[in-house]
Amino acid sequence: MDKTSGDRMTTVTSVSSLFTATMTLFLVMDPIGNVPLFVSMLKRLDKKRRNQIIIREMLIALIILTAFLFAGKAILHSLQISTPALSIGGGVILFLISLKMIFPDKDGESSLITSGEPFIVPLAIPLVAGPTALATEMLFASRDPHHMGRWFAALVIAWLLSTIILITSGTLSRVLGEKVILAAEKLMGMILVTLSIQMFLSGVSAFFHL
Repeated sequence: MDKTSGDRMTTVTSVSSLFTATMTLFLVMDPIGNVPLFVSMLKRLDKKRRNQIIIREMLIALIILTAFLFAGKAILHSLQISTPALSIGGGVILFLISLKMIFPDKDGESSLITSGEPFIVPLAIPLVAGPTALATEMLFASRDPHHMGRWFAALVIAWLLSTIILITSGTLSRVLGEKVILAAEKLMGMILVTLSIQMFLSGVSAFFHL
C-alpha cells in the first residue's frame, strides 16, 4: 500500500471514529427523550427566559463533560480501574439506559420534575451530563488518549446538536406530538443497544487479549 492510500485509510478511520463517538455521546445525552421533561419543567416560563435557562444549563453540562473528558485518565488511575473493566461496565450501563429508553418508566421521569426554576439539577445533571455520558467519554479518553482533540470535537458536536433540539423543544413537542417523540426515543434506544453490546464485547476481547 502506497503512502497516499495509507493516508486515505487513516482519514477514513478518523472520520468514522469521530462519527461513532459523536453518535454515541448524542444518544446517551438523549436530547429527544429529554424534550418532554424540559417542556414540563419550563412550561411556566416565557419563551425568552426558557431559552436562557436551556442555554445556561447546557453550558454547565458542557463544562462538566469537558472536565471529565480530560480528567478521566487521572480518575481511572486513582480508582485503579482498567480500560477493559470500564468498557465492560460502560457497556452494561449503556444497555440498561437503552432498555429504559425503549421501555420508559413514567414514575421515574416524573420524579425529576421540580416546581421552581431549575438550576443545574436536574437539567444539566443528570439529564444531559448524566453518569452514562460521563462514563462514555471517559472510556473514549482512556482507550485512545492520543486523540483527545477528536473526542473533544465529538463532544462539542453532540452537545451542539442536543442544544439545538432542546432549544426548539417546545416547538418540537407541539409539531411532532408525544407519540412521534416517544417513537424516536425508542429508535434511539435500539441503536444504543447495539452500541452497548459492541462496547461490552470490546472490553471482553481486550481483557482476554483476543
